[in-house]
Amino acid sequence: MKFTEFNFNPKVAAGVVAAGYDTPTPIQAKAIPTVLDGRDVMGLAQTGTGKTAAFALPILHRLMKGRRGHTRALIVAPTRELAEQIHTAISSLGQETGLRSITVYGGVSIRPQIARLKQGVDIVVACPGRLLDHIKQKTIDLSHLEVLVLDEADQMFDMGFLPDIRRLLTHLPSQRQTLLFSATMPKEIRSLAKEVLRDPETVQVDLVAPAVTVSHALYPVDEARKTDLLFALLKHTDTGSVLVFTRTKHRAKRLGEKLVKVGYKAASLQGNLSQNRRQAALDGFRDGSFQILVATDIAARGIDVSQVSHVVNFDIPNTPEAYIHRIGRTGRAARSGDAFTMVTPADRSMERAIEKVLGRSIERRVLDGFAPSAVSSPVSEQTHRNSRGGQSVGNRGGGNTPSRRSKNSSNHRNYSARPAKPAVASSVGQ
Repeated sequence: MKFTEFNFNPKVAAGVVAAGYDTPTPIQAKAIPTVLDGRDVMGLAQTGTGKTAAFALPILHRLMKGRRGHTRALIVAPTRELAEQIHTAISSLGQETGLRSITVYGGVSIRPQIARLKQGVDIVVACPGRLLDHIKQKTIDLSHLEVLVLDEADQMFDMGFLPDIRRLLTHLPSQRQTLLFSATMPKEIRSLAKEVLRDPETVQVDLVAPAVTVSHALYPVDEARKTDLLFALLKHTDTGSVLVFTRTKHRAKRLGEKLVKVGYKAASLQGNLSQNRRQAALDGFRDGSFQILVATDIAARGIDVSQVSHVVNFDIPNTPEAYIHRIGRTGRAARSGDAFTMVTPADRSMERAIEKVLGRSIERRVLDGFAPSAVSSPVSEQTHRNSRGGQSVGNRGGGNTPSRRSKNSSNHRNYSARPAKPAVASSVGQ
């Protein structure tokens, strides 16, 4: 199947060609015809599957007919970064259409947003809190709305936005097309879908497999020793750019501060930062000013950095899908990458779930001095090899000097990695 088969408006089709799109992804092939037919859609797909274009292109096609300057399409996203990413995609795909879009979110002044809205826009990409502020202040007119998109619905639930979404729905026209996308389907999202969707078509794509260019390793450790283990891994591993994931924004902030304090060029990305500081952290990570970025899953939505050498799961993710999403940040564009995951005895069930999705067991490496009390003594020893080439974060200075240590140095031998008992995994299909 080719994009030409959708018969988009010529100006929308021009954006498709300019973007270099030829063959639709599975979510695009399944969702676009249904959205073009005006049906409500329940889409189950991970970030990175191409779902933004799956709803953006039909919206652009639809809005080519009708009066301009009214907000006729509203896309609600959980984070500022994702809102900007969606807005950028719409601007790129719709560059020939003349349609105008705007992002609306907190952390920045509301006045420029009010000014833009007064000028008239066709598409609004918004985060729930600031959107409700505009509704309260009557600075946005949604009476002409034709299409509503709720993107990353499960993440909005995790962030506590579900009450805001329900409040928002009371201000929207009941006659509209609604598209709801979610990576997972907890009961709260299933309930919301029943409330907001009318006779929806369910569109689902399989979980995206992790890149074959990524190597995986589990590092057993006691909870209290995770920071020390991270420092040891950074000191004795050749790395380029490192993305570290934590479970909470408070932990991301504290860990980022600790890394800076001991001399690393690091930044944190979490919800309490102003938009300017969040953007500065992202830009610095992209251009190499920061070699380490500490982020939460939610704050990391919208990160698109192609040269991440290592992903470190400081906290194991809550779902196997989140694990796949996290490690997808490395091993891109045919480059090799590494995914290190710190695991405590309490994480065993999630380890098994991740291994089941991968279809194989993950190598377990125990650094000397870091084995948790619940891990039995290893029966064999394996040297902790450096990860693939690149600059050592351990240099801290940010230069291109490679690590000078030898495999046989006494300093390195203190951190030998020894595999514990192999993890038992159920293969997919068993």
